[in-house]
Amino acid sequence: MTDIRPFRGVRYNPDQVKDLSSVISPPYDVISPQEQRLYHKESPYNIVRLEFGEDLPGDAAGDNKYTRAAGWLQSWLDEGVLFQESAPAYYVFEHRFVQQGMLISRLGLAGRIRLGDEIGSSARPHEVVMQSKVQDRLELLQHCQLNISPIMGLVRPSDYGMDALLGDVIRQAPDASVSDHQGVIHNMWVIGDQESITRISDWCKSKTIYIADGHHRYETAQLYRRERLAAGAATSEESFDFAMMTIMDAGDPGVVALPTHRLARLPAGLSLEEFNDRLAGMFHLEYLEFRTASDASRTDRWLSVLADRGGTGMYLGVYGLKRGGFCLLTIRDRQAIDRLLPEDKSPLWKELDVSVLHAVILHGLMGMDSPEMEEECLKYTRDGEKALESVDSGDYHIAFLVNPIPVTQILAVADAGDKMPPKSTYFFPKLPTGLVMYPLWD
Repeated sequence: MTDIRPFRGVRYNPDQVKDLSSVISPPYDVISPQEQRLYHKESPYNIVRLEFGEDLPGDAAGDNKYTRAAGWLQSWLDEGVLFQESAPAYYVFEHRFVQQGMLISRLGLAGRIRLGDEIGSSARPHEVVMQSKVQDRLELLQHCQLNISPIMGLVRPSDYGMDALLGDVIRQAPDASVSDHQGVIHNMWVIGDQESITRISDWCKSKTIYIADGHHRYETAQLYRRERLAAGAATSEESFDFAMMTIMDAGDPGVVALPTHRLARLPAGLSLEEFNDRLAGMFHLEYLEFRTASDASRTDRWLSVLADRGGTGMYLGVYGLKRGGFCLLTIRDRQAIDRLLPEDKSPLWKELDVSVLHAVILHGLMGMDSPEMEEECLKYTRDGEKALESVDSGDYHIAFLVNPIPVTQILAVADAGDKMPPKSTYFFPKLPTGLVMYPLWD
């Protein structure tokens, strides 16, 4: 049984902040250094000061981005810039955005979900986390005692789905409406009446929750809970026994999963020629040559071919093996591939493009066999053209382009108890940070 409850959210005071678009931001992990600086300049109350503060010269244990975040939070509460709801509520979201030339909307329901432990989690993850990011989020949580950005969860479609559950709500005027820098419109309703709370809570009880985005935040919340329990807290009804999550229907057309491409530097001692030979021993290499009017249209064409081929099996795109040439990889020697894949993984996991990319190519053929090497040699990007530009400029040696993973396959991997490599999925648009937050001080 899934335990999702309303909570007394912390929000921006509309009397103090007239333009919500100036104070919200995306989650920390998709904000570039340039965007980080822009959000800091946009408003003295922008949530990025809490979510993703700047490192400054002279930072020390007692004065750093985490202590500054806690200071900003307290001062904003004292000044009335932020306020806390007087009673528990659920928060309903409608996100409106354009994808591939079409206007799309999706519904989300934000509440606090009871945390499970490492063995029996109340939400099923599908991705491996990077411990450096967990430690960063943990230190922020320790200082602020606030879930600043929500985890995104999915539930399987049902006969009485989210549209039926929340349809009456979104026909009313929203309590807040804001457009972000990507042009996504976020409408929010605060649901505090007891009849609606009971109906929503009962609906959630029978649902299996899958973590779509925010794996680091979920694992951070689990780690923080274990720390508090170790310090002597005994009740199971403390605020730290829960984490803020926005759940959505996995069948909603607005639940869009996009690919995240990989940029790689060859480790010291491995030449491009040797890497090429290693690839050719396990994969068929098919080069595509398209002469088009621009680099961007060339990239679009290559990604289109990759998507078309991906419907028939495992295909990876590689750029950088031969100057100006884009290469499609397909498996040549399945037995050799299987020997490099972990034995304890499910057959479904072993068929994933990203599993083969990470376990066979990055770890096996390139030798990135430690988190430290991955930090040094690997970068992630959602922009295919920028991936190719990074190779052309010499910043990286190789770009690996991947197809998106269908949402049904993501859920199936989670059901099998497996976790995909980091950054296997990118759900668009990201949930906004700053519209509502979950305090752990209650």
